[in-house]
Amino acid sequence: MNFASDNVSPFCPEILEALTKDTSVNAPAYGGDDLSQQLDAAFSELFDKEVSVIPVATGTAANCISLSALVSPYGGVVCHHEAHINEDESTGVAFFTGGAKLLPMDGPAAKLEADCLDGFVSGLVDRGVHSVSPECVAITQATELGAVYTVDDVKAIGEVCRKHDLRLFMDGARFANAMAHLKCHPADVTWKAGVDAISFGATKNGAMAVDAIVLFDTSLKSRIEQARKRSGHLHSKHRYLATQLLAYIKDDVWLKNAAHANAAAQALADVLIKQGASLTHAAEGNELFVKMSTELAGKLRDAGLMFHGWPSLGADVYRFVAAWNADIVQITELSTTLG
Repeated sequence: MNFASDNVSPFCPEILEALTKDTSVNAPAYGGDDLSQQLDAAFSELFDKEVSVIPVATGTAANCISLSALVSPYGGVVCHHEAHINEDESTGVAFFTGGAKLLPMDGPAAKLEADCLDGFVSGLVDRGVHSVSPECVAITQATELGAVYTVDDVKAIGEVCRKHDLRLFMDGARFANAMAHLKCHPADVTWKAGVDAISFGATKNGAMAVDAIVLFDTSLKSRIEQARKRSGHLHSKHRYLATQLLAYIKDDVWLKNAAHANAAAQALADVLIKQGASLTHAAEGNELFVKMSTELAGKLRDAGLMFHGWPSLGADVYRFVAAWNADIVQITELSTTLG
């Protein structure tokens, strides 16, 4: 059982069926096809607001191209120090924005807290051209440590952003997992709470290779499209990105897949706790951060489980990520296997 990442999973049947439906048909390139033209309307219905959708093939592109329209080359992006844009995307933000600087801060379970954010921004010393002023706040839903921002959490952060005239961006690589946990309307935790743009993740949750930049501020569309082209992320066969996204949100496939992944993570947590392990914090999405002995870790690996150590949280902490296709029956049977 592979819990190293949800990126290891295949794409789901609904995506495969959509991709193979019209394989013999020619169509206009670069987004001029009928399917690509459906994206804005489909996502506008999903979010109950007029939005603009720009698909790209990777989460890094979705995050960094989004930020390139939200912050100037000499501006700052406030984020958690554990944020993917800070820890796992090299100098991508600086590259795509032309030089913008990340301004990392702390918070529990990789979450920014509104009061601390307000204090952090207020406490930055303005030294004119010698310093970097924040222009945007970036939050991750669900966070890199598997925690979920509630609607009230995001609203409070949105209020801080308005107070300081900052844009608000949401890295939604695991947005589906957060929504499956919150069970609220997607609008409530995004644009209604002050979010300007979100990278709407699909690849980790059943798509082949696509994430969507969803703009709640549609005035940014032209700028985003120019940045996508300039950076080499405009696909000629754009329809196959659109196909994946349309199939992903149709009939709530995205939520079904995420709910299954979350349930699998909880089932695994129950097994590990019975084996004497403990969670570093509550599991709210499909990621577990587990404190356990090296003996138990070895026992799990001998049983065929794949997972990673997470030394930033401690030498005895390990990360497990359940995917949309995790076998929950096999997970529950681990108790018998482990004894």
